[in-house]
Amino acid sequence: MTSSAPYINASEAAERLGISQKALRLYEQRGLLIPVRTAAGWRTYGPTEMDCATEIAALRALGLSLGQVARVLKGDPQGLAPALADHQKRLEEGVRQLSATIETVRDLRAGLAEGYPPKMRELRRLVRPAGEVIAAFDLPWPWGGERFELRDMRPLTYIIGPLGSGKTRLARAIAENLPGATFVGLDRSADDAAGARTRMEADPALKARVAQAMAWLVEDGASPSPALTALLVAIEEDPSGPSVIDMIEQGLDQATQEAVIAHLRRRGPGARPIFMLTRSSAILELGAVDPDEAIILCPANHSPPTRVLPYPGAPGYEAVATCLATPEVRARTEGVIAFRPQVA
Repeated sequence: MTSSAPYINASEAAERLGISQKALRLYEQRGLLIPVRTAAGWRTYGPTEMDCATEIAALRALGLSLGQVARVLKGDPQGLAPALADHQKRLEEGVRQLSATIETVRDLRAGLAEGYPPKMRELRRLVRPAGEVIAAFDLPWPWGGERFELRDMRPLTYIIGPLGSGKTRLARAIAENLPGATFVGLDRSADDAAGARTRMEADPALKARVAQAMAWLVEDGASPSPALTALLVAIEEDPSGPSVIDMIEQGLDQATQEAVIAHLRRRGPGARPIFMLTRSSAILELGAVDPDEAIILCPANHSPPTRVLPYPGAPGYEAVATCLATPEVRARTEGVIAFRPQVA
């Protein structure tokens, strides 16, 4: 490496690519990208490395697994066919939704011209106001019955808080008050996976969706397990309403957790909204949270849950960061709970 070459560090490379530094390290671990090391051992990225990283990031954005990316980079383009088909499907669905909205606007304008003003519910079908409440309920114990309002629903919402903060009770309340929502508990054992397999056998379409998701996850480094099978069935079984999942990392190793969150992010617009409880930094990487994701923090002092922006300095950011742990730490503390007596 010459001193005049435009090499940049990992932080700047990740920022330019629009990905996280963890993603860069993952590309390196899988042998897809080899950064240049300085004399002190620091990773740097020059034009060649950045071109390669840009290709990888683009292929990942199309929904390719890391295994598929590796094959494409080696000259085998066959993995692109299903990815492009899925991408086309998502784009076409967006066009259909946009066309339907345009047609509605056209009809409302025609009615208005004839002296028939639109009703408020017709206008709400066009665009949901930012302040409109989609679910509201009184917070359960350990809170004091304060009113909680959910004002929007992102494709991915993380629910986080320290032990004993009430996050599971909040998640259950959200599931009970969101129309069509289902709650997925912690029991994702071998017995539960056996029941999941039985449901798949009774529903060939579900079985195909789970098999497709499992194949992608394995290509991305996940380890098949009863817990992963049960989780995928819970996510894929009823796509009509949101899913609320208790401790999504339960029973999953680090590589599997990273593959799961990558899979959930690649689903695209129109996918089933997912609320997930987590305390794993492999699932909730604060530097990788995008505008289609939200974080709800349940504070340790039982103040009402709040939305937290994923930026250093934002209210609640440090509390969220403190709650997160590496998958190894999460595995050591699995099953540990905090006990707080209920006040009569």
